[in-house]
Amino acid sequence: GVHSLIAAIKARKPIVLAAKSSLVMAGDHIMNLAREFEAQILPIGIELTSLYQSLAGEEKSSVEKVIFTASGGPFLDKKTNFLVNVKKEHAFQENTINLSPKVLIDIATLINTGFTMIAAKHLWNLDISQLETIIHPQGVVHSLVQFNDGSIKTQIGIPDFKIPILYALSAPRRINNDAPRFSFKQYDNLTFSQPDYKTFKNLSLAQNALEKGGNMPCILNAANDVVVHAFLNNKVGFIEMTEIIEKALETIPFIENPSLEDLEKTDEATRKFTSEEAKFSLFYNNL
Repeated sequence: GVHSLIAAIKARKPIVLAAKSSLVMAGDHIMNLAREFEAQILPIGIELTSLYQSLAGEEKSSVEKVIFTASGGPFLDKKTNFLVNVKKEHAFQENTINLSPKVLIDIATLINTGFTMIAAKHLWNLDISQLETIIHPQGVVHSLVQFNDGSIKTQIGIPDFKIPILYALSAPRRINNDAPRFSFKQYDNLTFSQPDYKTFKNLSLAQNALEKGGNMPCILNAANDVVVHAFLNNKVGFIEMTEIIEKALETIPFIENPSLEDLEKTDEATRKFTSEEAKFSLFYNNL
C-alpha cells in the first residue's frame, strides 16, 4: 500500500489509514511527504485512534509517555514449552471481533503491538524513549498518554472497529450511532501487567527495530508477513516464526538512511530470504 498512500498524499487527499504496514515499512518517507503536501492522515486502528483522541489539543512537549496496551492474545501467561505445540486453530479461539487470520497471529505473538508502536512513532513524531507497552487482557483501555504534570488521558470502549472508522470519517465531530456501549458493570476487574519479553520475543524485536531505525522495521514487516502465512499453512511452528524473523534482522544488510528504492529492495530480499528459511513461498500461494 505504500505507493497508493504516497499517491494520495501527493494529491493532497485526506487519508484514513487502516493498515499499519505502510508506516512500518516507510514511515519516515511517508510522513515527510505528508508534511510537505500538508496531507492529513487519520488512523482507524483501535489503538491508534485512541491515541489520536488523547493527543488532540495537547502540546507535544507536554507528553511524557505513551503507553500501548496489548491483550496478550490467547496465549497470555503461557511459556515456551507450551507454545512449541501451538497450532493456528488455538489462536482462532478468541476471535470475538472477526479479525483476519494474519492479524490474529500478530496479536498472539505480540508483534501487532510492536507495529502499532512503530506507526505511532511516525504519526506523532514521538521519541522512542516515550513509548511503553503493558498487558491489558480485557482489551477495553486502548492506550494511555501520561503528561508532564502526572495526569493520564485514555480512551476506553469495547473493541469494535466501527467506532474508530466512524470517528476517522467525521473527526473532530462525533456522530450519534447505535453501537453497543461500554459499561463498567460488565468489566469490574480491569488488570494491567508487564509483558513477558523473554517468551514473546517478537515485541522485543519490534522495539529493537524501531530503535535501530533505517530499513530494520521494513525487514521486520516483510519477514513477519512471510512467516505468519507459513505458520497458517502449517509450514513452521509458533516459536519458529520468531527465530526466522530474528535471523532475517541479523542477515539482511542494514541501511541507515534508505531511499524508497532501498526499502523496496529490502522488502524483496527479506521475503526471498524468509521464504527460503521457512521453506514456504508467499509469492506462489494464493492466501
